[in-house]
Amino acid sequence: MPVTAASLTVALIQFNAAVGDLAGNALRIVELARQAHARGAALVIAPELSLTGYPPEDLLLRPAFMRACEEQLAACAAALVDLPGLQLVVGHPRSLDPLGDVRTRSLEVQRRVNAASVLSGGRVMATYAKRELPNYQVFDERRYFVSGRDVGFGPVVIEAQGLRVGILICEDAWFEEPAAATKAAGAQVLAVINASPFHLGKAEEREQRMAERARATGLPLLYAHLVGGQDEVVFDGGSFALDASGAVRARAASFTEELLLVDVKADGSIEGPLAPAPTRQAQAWGALVTGVRDYLGKNGFPGAIIGLSGGIDSALVLAIAVDALGADKVRAVMMPSPYTADISWIDARDMAARLGVQYDEITITPMFEAFKAGLAADFAGLPEDATEENIQARVRGTLLMALSNKSGRIVLTTGNKSEMATGYCTLYGDMAGGFAVIKDVAKTLVYELAAWRNAQGAAPVIPERIITRAPSAELRPDQTDQESLPPYEVLDAILARYMEQDQGAEEIVAAGFAPADVERVTRLIRVNEYKRRQSPVGIRITHRAFGRDWRYPITSKFRA
Repeated sequence: MPVTAASLTVALIQFNAAVGDLAGNALRIVELARQAHARGAALVIAPELSLTGYPPEDLLLRPAFMRACEEQLAACAAALVDLPGLQLVVGHPRSLDPLGDVRTRSLEVQRRVNAASVLSGGRVMATYAKRELPNYQVFDERRYFVSGRDVGFGPVVIEAQGLRVGILICEDAWFEEPAAATKAAGAQVLAVINASPFHLGKAEEREQRMAERARATGLPLLYAHLVGGQDEVVFDGGSFALDASGAVRARAASFTEELLLVDVKADGSIEGPLAPAPTRQAQAWGALVTGVRDYLGKNGFPGAIIGLSGGIDSALVLAIAVDALGADKVRAVMMPSPYTADISWIDARDMAARLGVQYDEITITPMFEAFKAGLAADFAGLPEDATEENIQARVRGTLLMALSNKSGRIVLTTGNKSEMATGYCTLYGDMAGGFAVIKDVAKTLVYELAAWRNAQGAAPVIPERIITRAPSAELRPDQTDQESLPPYEVLDAILARYMEQDQGAEEIVAAGFAPADVERVTRLIRVNEYKRRQSPVGIRITHRAFGRDWRYPITSKFRA
């Protein structure tokens, strides 16, 4: 039996992988592993599918992609051959079938596993395959992977400085069997690699569930997590280490890259830096900023353009964009109509000045009048209605997209979740753009985040009047949102129960909501599915967002 060392230093690599950048991800993993080794780590643990980025989706169906994964995994191992004694755990996909001529078989029947390989001495020493494949919310792993349980992969336990460390992948640790099997194979410590998409409250839930697993097995648990944005999902980092009692003994910061070094003692105790757990508002802000920064950065957009109205939604999006990109990469455009209040001009100018962004004003009145003149014969004898309101929104959308085309900057839309749910938005108008920053932020949370952001600096970045004035689209005289919608406190509460918690109308009414309000809101959600299907991709911050989480037919005769 080996002599047990006083402690094992483990490095949890929390880094921002880019989907498909296999060479770049591999290089970053190797760089961080070298840094960790220089700081005394004998075991380095990278997140789930860190070689490919998460989720790689249908890239996994391409043999060329899978071949490139194998090549980069071998390159990772070779790049660390000069570091004797170092073991690196890397998450990657692995094909179980030959990757030859794709014409000879269906891509869909190829077998793949979500794997974690142990690299040491210039080669792959062992490979573990994920056993529990999530297929809910944003997860779709059964489309791509088979369970390691079904294709002959057993537990993997490695020895590092006298301690035996068992490997699990993400969902495995949420169930009893994989961890129990790994303990039975001799593990004294559990190492869990993860790519777990963020939503509000997920960090707390994650730590609670891992604490349950640590207590059930009687083993300390190390949790290495991805960080960064990928299309609509965001990964929050916050890697951590628990002792056998489930107590958090080390934690990395959220929404930032970090190399978390943890000392695991022979008695199972854990020592390491302990970052504070972020508040709910800090989590939401971090997710939104990360989502914007990475969507633009990873896709090569040079900056952002925002239609600034003097209202709360565009003000919040502008503040997020500046925190994500810097003021020099953000342009705000005010496009007043005949119905724009003077205070909207004043507040928009004030907001832009506070943040130091480029600010321009383009009146839409001449274009609006030109449209009305061109349609006068068709509209003769008909009263003005939402048609004229939507023309104004579409003029603005056209202007913003034209500026985007000329500059290469992407338009960030400003519609919130309450508006997206109820259709209080205009196709090809305020919905026109490339990225919907607050698409999953309910209106009540919009106000909460605006107040929170103002409290973070020496001076507020959002003028107080923008927060306190009644919200309005300003598309007709004296218009306010609440003429068309229930109070946002009521609307958002019904939305959360119906859309996020899957409660039925009767349940919501029984909870004390007026039947008329419940019927109105649920009907609006139902009939506006066609609009949401045409909206830009946006950042997911709740456990159920419109998009990957919400898959309802546009054409449906079912009524509950």
